[in-house]
Amino acid sequence: MGGHIAIWTPATPHSRSGNRVTALRIALLLRRAGRTVSLHGPGEAGAARADVLLALHAFKCARVARRWRMERGAAPLVVLLSGTDLYVDALEPATRADFSATLATATRVVALQPRALVGLPPEIVAKTRVILQSARPWPGGAPSGPRFDVVQLAHLRAVKDPLLAAHAARLLPRASRLQVRHLGAALDPELAAEARAEMERNPRYHWLGERPRADALQLVAGARAFVQTSRAEGGSNAVVEALVSGTPVLATRIEGNVGQLGADHPGLFEVGDAQALAALLERLEREPALERSLRARSGELAARYAPERESEAWRALLAEFGL
Repeated sequence: MGGHIAIWTPATPHSRSGNRVTALRIALLLRRAGRTVSLHGPGEAGAARADVLLALHAFKCARVARRWRMERGAAPLVVLLSGTDLYVDALEPATRADFSATLATATRVVALQPRALVGLPPEIVAKTRVILQSARPWPGGAPSGPRFDVVQLAHLRAVKDPLLAAHAARLLPRASRLQVRHLGAALDPELAAEARAEMERNPRYHWLGERPRADALQLVAGARAFVQTSRAEGGSNAVVEALVSGTPVLATRIEGNVGQLGADHPGLFEVGDAQALAALLERLEREPALERSLRARSGELAARYAPERESEAWRALLAEFGL
């Protein structure tokens, strides 16, 4: 055991983005396993002194990957597929070229869920390892009282479709007790203005802004359901955190969510479909059996996302490099 692993992420040091959360979690697991780990972001030097570079987000790390190869030759380069990497066909040709070049030069590729391999060339699949994200259960206690809170963790970005849950809540019957509690940073000023306007006209929607991670996880653990409305995800940290807390998960039917939850998950709905989400929310509130079923499903899936399993997967990957 040993070696220095540098982790590069496109997120800035104080960001609470999914990429930053992923990088911090992996760094913690590796350090607990006795590894030396350094974290690097845009414009930060020092990664070239490491034995292995783990770079998050294939097309965003293209320049870093090229520099690593120029400076370190055949030293191990691991590229982690993240976010919009899985939807690169919808991006500009230059971005697609960066994506393909980065994967071609990588020693290994890491996917956060098995559906991420769909559409990759066979030669890339052959060097890809699936490493599921992990999380610890957060103490929140069973929901109680007259309120029926559902929680959404989503920064205000178009790809997250952050107001879909609010729009679905508008469609619920007048007697519904449901309240949407939405945590996320105002990354898009126009969406932030829309969220504030939505709160004024929709008494069921509460945008709480960006909150400390502990506050967010406590809300998820105590919610009647967690709602994930993204149009694109590589593999959602927040979905994993909801699963290990035993919270029912309602999520869009995209590759990232299907890879984590399974194609037969009863809480899936189509992208952008407020009516379908409203129907699920109404059933969840009216049918205790559905809530019990979704809680049981989260409990069944939780074991996949234990930190010990993720730690062992990273150990096995590094062992391929003799580390």
